[in-house]
Amino acid sequence: MSNPPSKTLDEEIRATVEDRRSYTGVIERLSKASVDKHWDAYADIPWADPDFAVDPDDPRWILPPVDPLGRTEWYRSQPPGVQSRIGLWRVATTMKIGLQFENLLKRGLLGYAYKLPNGSPEFRYVLHETSEECQHAMMFQEFVNRTNMPIRGMPKALDALSQIAPHIPRISTELFFVFVLGGEDPIDYVQRNTIKSDHGLHPLQETIMRIHIAEEARHISFARHYLRHRVPRLPAARRRGLGVAAPLILGVMARIMLTPPGPMVKYFGIPKEVIREAYRTDAWDAELRNSVAKIRDLAAELGMIDGVSKRVWKAVGLWDTPKPRRARAAR
Repeated sequence: MSNPPSKTLDEEIRATVEDRRSYTGVIERLSKASVDKHWDAYADIPWADPDFAVDPDDPRWILPPVDPLGRTEWYRSQPPGVQSRIGLWRVATTMKIGLQFENLLKRGLLGYAYKLPNGSPEFRYVLHETSEECQHAMMFQEFVNRTNMPIRGMPKALDALSQIAPHIPRISTELFFVFVLGGEDPIDYVQRNTIKSDHGLHPLQETIMRIHIAEEARHISFARHYLRHRVPRLPAARRRGLGVAAPLILGVMARIMLTPPGPMVKYFGIPKEVIREAYRTDAWDAELRNSVAKIRDLAAELGMIDGVSKRVWKAVGLWDTPKPRRARAAR
């Protein structure tokens, strides 16, 4: 059992991985961090505490101002109970999609670990990450169960297509870790902004989010450093292919993570014009681009952006001028 999640937001480990030794050092630090600081879904969350009970009428489920739907006049004009239920549905859907994504992630990680040689430092870290993702899935599903709402998660078509993801490491481990960042970075962006907004969050939601942010910081760090270590060594053709695939993956993953699900829109009768007002604006387009900014910057750093891939980034609505690494470190 670990201490309660910190009120400060954990940040990923950042280091230069110019050679195998420095890269291995980062992995060893991540593995040690997983031993020193981890949580159990049932030991470290006080599910039985009355203050943590899930009441759909609790005003703390009302969408925060950082949420595009929460800023619309239609939403603000709804009765408080409807606002709360919409907010709770959004939170539960994010968690359901999160645990489905992490199911795919765990299967891919175990497939990757299966063929690692003896003595590989990646093996230990990947198993740490897999066990942490199991705890995330349990706490997410427990939350969903307590809402008593018909939460479905990923759309059926995407769910069917996504079953390919666990097999990606057989083709390209680099592509798999781009997929990993595509699922982890957008939700990490949203959760950090929600915590920083000082919106009065329900204590169960806040506790789960803080645990998730803390451990995902390590998972994101591993994926980034893996790509920094491997992508520069790829043949030029494979690097170009990876550069085109990255924005295509992100274009799907970011929208699934950040927009309201169809069943919720139908259940609450949210008008189409309200969805357009919330999610077809310059402000929303900027938010979508910001949610993948770190991956876009990493792609530029690793030489994955050329004339062709830049056009793909623009076509999926995720292009912005990448920041050089020195400028990102200063942020």
